[in-house]
Amino acid sequence: MTDTTATETTGAPQGTSGEVFRAFLKLGLTSFGGPIAHLGYFRDELVTRRRWLSDQSYADLVALCQFLPGPASSQVGFALGMMRAGWPGALAAFVAFTLPSALILLALAMTASHVSGPVGAGVLHGLKIVAVAIVAQAVWGMAKNLCPDRERATIAVGAVAILALVPGAFGMVGAIAFGAVAGLALARGTKQQVSGHVTMPVSRWLAGLSLVVFAALLVLLPVVAGGSQVLAVFDSFYRAGALVFGGGHVVLPLLQAETVATGWVSPGAFLAGYGAAQAVPGPLFTFAAYLGAVLGSEPNGMAGAAIALLAVFLPGFLILVGVLPFWDRFRAMAPAQSLMQGANAAVVGILGAALYSPVFTSAIGDMRDFTLALLCFVLLMAWKLAPWKVVLIAGIGGAGLALSV
Repeated sequence: MTDTTATETTGAPQGTSGEVFRAFLKLGLTSFGGPIAHLGYFRDELVTRRRWLSDQSYADLVALCQFLPGPASSQVGFALGMMRAGWPGALAAFVAFTLPSALILLALAMTASHVSGPVGAGVLHGLKIVAVAIVAQAVWGMAKNLCPDRERATIAVGAVAILALVPGAFGMVGAIAFGAVAGLALARGTKQQVSGHVTMPVSRWLAGLSLVVFAALLVLLPVVAGGSQVLAVFDSFYRAGALVFGGGHVVLPLLQAETVATGWVSPGAFLAGYGAAQAVPGPLFTFAAYLGAVLGSEPNGMAGAAIALLAVFLPGFLILVGVLPFWDRFRAMAPAQSLMQGANAAVVGILGAALYSPVFTSAIGDMRDFTLALLCFVLLMAWKLAPWKVVLIAGIGGAGLALSV
C-alpha cells in the first residue's frame, strides 16, 4: 500500500543540490554489496528515513530503470537527485555516489596495491556477507508494501520462476514484462491513489534529443573511432554501457570483451581490478575507472579513467532522460497503475531471486557465515542500526572469521 506520509516532488523540486550531495556522498561511502544492495540502501535512506518519496513511487522508478540499459542503481540515484533538486540535484547525486569508489579504484590502479593476506580477504568476505542482510531487508520491506495480496505475491513468485529458468539480463527483463502483463490481468479494480505528482525538469524536446544522441553515438562512434585511440576507448566503454540490461555484474563480460579481448588490459589485471571492485562501496560501473587507468596504451592513467568512466555511464543516463518526461503521466493512468503494480511485484521477485543468487550463494559458505549474516539482519531490522555501522561490523566479523580458521 502506498506510503502517503512520504514527501514527493510537487511542482518545483523541494530540496537543494547540497542536500542531495550530502545524502548520496554518505551512500557512496557506505553502499557495499552491488547494485541490488544499493537499491536497499537507497530505500532505507531516502524512502524510510528521509521520506523524499513513497515506497510505491520508488518501486515504480526501480522498475523503470530495470527496463532500461545501463547501471540501474546509478540511474535510480540520478532520477532521485533530479526529483529532489532538479538538474543540479541529478549531477550532485551522480558525482557524490560515484566519486568515492572511482577514486579508490583509480588509486589502486595507479599504485598496484591490492587487498591481500588473510585479514584483507576476511574483510572482503565480510562485505559480501553484509550484502545478504541488506538485500534481505530490502526484500522484506518492499514485499510488505508491494505484494499485499495473493495476486501480487503470486506474481513475485512467478518472477522468481522465470529467473530460475532464464537467468541473467533477458530473464530479468522478461520477469518484469511478465509482471506488467499479469498486473493488467489480475490487478483490475485495485487502483491506488498516486500520492503527489513527481515532476521531472525534462522537456519532451530534450528527451527526444537525448534519445537521438544515444542512438547516434552508438551507431557513429565505431565508424569514426578508427583514426583515434581516444575515440576507440570511448566507443568501447560506451558500447559496454549501452548494451547491458540490469547493470552491475552484467557489464563485466562486456567490459572483458572490450578490454581483454582487444589486448588493452591483461587478464590478470582485469581479474585483480574486479576483485578490488568488490571491496569498495558505490556502483560496480566504476570498475571502468580502474580499467581506463591500466590500459596498455594512451589514453591511460587519470585521463583514461575519466574517459572510460564518462563513456560507460553516459548511455544509461541519456536513455533515462529520454523517458523521464512521460513517467509521471504514465503512472497516473488507471491501466498503467495496474501494469506498474504487477511490475513492482515482479521487482520484489527479482530482489528475492538475487538474494539467493548471487548474493547468498557467493557469500555464505558455512554456518559461521550464515550466523554473521543473521546478526547483520537483526542489527538492521530489530536494532535499527545505521547500514554503515552494520557494514563496519561485518568487515570486522569477516576478518575475525578468517583469523579463526
